[in-house]
Amino acid sequence: STLDLPPDELLQHMDDLVGRLDQDEPCPQKSGEIVGATCLYAIYDPVTRHCVMARAGHLAPALVDPDGGVTFPEVPAGPPLGLGGLPFQTAELELAEGSQLVLYTDGLIEDRRRDLDEGMELLRRALAGHPGRSPEESCRAVLEQLLPERPGDDVALLVARTRALPADRVADWDVPRDPAAVS
Repeated sequence: STLDLPPDELLQHMDDLVGRLDQDEPCPQKSGEIVGATCLYAIYDPVTRHCVMARAGHLAPALVDPDGGVTFPEVPAGPPLGLGGLPFQTAELELAEGSQLVLYTDGLIEDRRRDLDEGMELLRRALAGHPGRSPEESCRAVLEQLLPERPGDDVALLVARTRALPADRVADWDVPRDPAAVS
C-alpha cells in the first residue's frame, strides 16, 4: 500500500508477485498445486467519503448504514491472486458518515453444514437493525451468531466505522510541478 496505487493496480502488482513466487519457489509438500490467495483492497477518503475497492477472488464486503440497514455492494469479482491473465476492476462508493464497512473471510460464513447464501443471510441478520452499535459490538454479535465452536477454516473479521473530516480540517494548496516546491 505504500506504493499509493489505486486498488486495481495494486492487486495487479500483487497478482504478478504471487505468480512469480509460485514459479520461483515451488512448495515441496504440494507438488503441482498453484499457490494463490484472495484479497479485498479498499481505500477510504474521509474528505470526500468515497471508498474505492477491488477484489481478487474474495467475498464482497458488507456495508452497514448509520440507520442499521445492511447491503453487500457490487464490487467486480477478479480471480484470486496468482492466477494471472485478467485485469482487476474497481467499484467506488460514497459512504455516509458513521457507516460500518465489514470485511471477512469465507471461513466465517461458509462451512460443511452451511452454504454461502445461508451464511450471507446470517451475517446480514447479525449486523442489521442496531444503529449506533460500535465496531467492537458488531464484531461480537457476528462472531456469537456465525462462528461455530470449532471452526473448520481460518476466520478473519474486520469492522471499520467511517468518519468524515469537516471542511475546516482540510487544506488545499496549489503547488508547482517541481518536487522541490513541496518542501
